Formats: sequence, structure tokens, C-alpha cells
Amino acid sequence: MRVLVVFAHPVESSFSAALHRAVVDALEAAGHSVDDCDLNAEGFDPVMSRQDRLEYHDTKVNRARVSAHVERLLGAEALAMVFPVWNMGFPAILKGYVDRVFLPGVSFELDDSGRYRTTLHNISRLSAVCTYGGSRLGTIVQGDPLRRFFKRSFRMVMRPGARCDYLAHYGMNRTTAERRARFLAQVKDVFSNY
Repeated sequence: MRVLVVFAHPVESSFSAALHRAVVDALEAAGHSVDDCDLNAEGFDPVMSRQDRLEYHDTKVNRARVSAHVERLLGAEALAMVFPVWNMGFPAILKGYVDRVFLPGVSFELDDSGRYRTTLHNISRLSAVCTYGGSRLGTIVQGDPLRRFFKRSFRMVMRPGARCDYLAHYGMNRTTAERRARFLAQVKDVFSNY
């Protein structure tokens, strides 16, 4: 399977970086073709410019400034994202990636009446590997908006019935080496059997 791994953390010594490496290594060891996209290392520009927004709905030109990323997404059969959850959302660079790459004509189409139709049907499996500073209970109380977005809205633009894995390590602010090791082992196991 062709798997696009999108990683979003600026610090190479972070736990997120260790999770990213585990995902890539497990997928490659299992024989998958991995396109490893480290947004920070690649210098991805997350800012939607005025011109980007003006051309957003024009499918003849809207992907011009992100065409390489669009092609990588369209060439994938699975998408795995590795990131920390900051302020109950994606890091800015990953939010910008979603805004700038999941464009009309790429992940969805709008007809003249405004009817919405999903089109990213090349992706049959979607996975998130993430960390939260707060506890699972505190996150539930706040509605865990990123989990809801990922498992509901984001998943809906993929192939109908696409499998969705959401692996989250909560409580990073109070974690232990043992808890991190168990989560890392869980991640390795999931991606070894992808």
C-alpha cells in the first residue's frame, strides 16, 4: 500500500518525533511504500495567502502553489498523520496543510447549486497518532474537537467506508516513561499490521 505520512512537530527530539519514526519504520518493515512528509523539515508554508483564497474555488488554478503536495496526496492509498494536539487543534503548520492541500477538485467538489461531493476516494485508510497535554477526561469535557473532526468530517472526504484509526496519548504534561513506552509499542503494533 502507498502510505503518505504527514508529520507536524518542529522539534526533532520530541516524543512526537519518536512516534513519527516508529510509524515510518513499522510501515516500511511491513512492506508498504512510504512517502514521508515532514512539514517543518520541508518548510511547508501554512499561510493561505490572499491569492490562494481568491483562487480557492477555481479548480483550474487553485493547486498551483501546492501542486507537489496535492500530487503526493492523490498518489496515496492511505494517509497517516503524526502530530501534537495544541489548544485542542492541529499545530498551525498542519492546519495550514489541510486548508491549502485539501482543495476543491482534490478532496471535494461543489456543483453550481453548492452541492458538496467528496472525491478523495483513493484514500481507504486514515490514521492519526497524536499527543495531548491534558488528560482524557479533561479533553472529553471539552468535547475533544480534534478527535471529532478527524473521525467524522475529515474521514468523510476519503473513500466511503474508509477505516479510521485515532491513536492518542493523553496527559503528556504528567506522563511517565513507562506510559510513553506502552503507547509507542501500541503504535508500532498498529502500523506493523497495517
